[in-house]
Amino acid sequence: MYKISLQDFEGPLDLLLFFLRRDELDIYDIPISRITHEFMEYLHLLEQLDLEVAGDFILMAATLMQIKVRMLLPREIDEKGEEVDPRAELVKALLEYKRYKEMSEELSYMEANQRKYNYRGNFEEDPKQTKTDYGVLLKNITIYDLIKAFKKVLLDKPAEPVHQIKKWNITIDEQMDYITAKLGEKNQIDFLDLMIDLREKIKIVVTFIAILEMVKAGKIGLRSSNKLNDFIIYGLANG
Repeated sequence: MYKISLQDFEGPLDLLLFFLRRDELDIYDIPISRITHEFMEYLHLLEQLDLEVAGDFILMAATLMQIKVRMLLPREIDEKGEEVDPRAELVKALLEYKRYKEMSEELSYMEANQRKYNYRGNFEEDPKQTKTDYGVLLKNITIYDLIKAFKKVLLDKPAEPVHQIKKWNITIDEQMDYITAKLGEKNQIDFLDLMIDLREKIKIVVTFIAILEMVKAGKIGLRSSNKLNDFIIYGLANG
């Protein structure tokens, strides 16, 4: 049996992603039988060590078994007359998890680089600097500053009733346009002021991701603010 240490994986999706990367498998064409077998071997080891932690893995194992059975049956046909791939929802979940994992790794890299800088105090941004230099784009800002500001915005919003189910059609590109429009009115804006008109938490989350994407692309820069748990977003002429 293939043995791995438990602390290597944050959850079942992390484990599945590890299998796919290790064997260089196509995430859009997952070999369910093979992946299920390896997942069950790991789950058997996990159950022997920690039953409480194994809960999420047991649920994923049941999902994999269900997909495996559906793969053996004739394919379902959707409204458009196309075959329904039983793996579609799993692929979607893996792609979403992969995206956030990579973003988390990128933020960790940015935060590690930021620790190398020691700023002398207040100063203005230098437009001559290259837009790919995260040390310039994140002036006096650390990942902890971003998270604290983000947490403050979420906590300031009233709790949403749990009995209401809403489907929000909102994308990162739309919120990037929203940020660009706000910066079009003036070249810089406080993070808290940017978020003040956003009433739904899902919009706040997507907008925060949009900010990170725009920093990564060199379209905007961030610097510290005198306000508590806030930071300043400014536009870049070459962004």
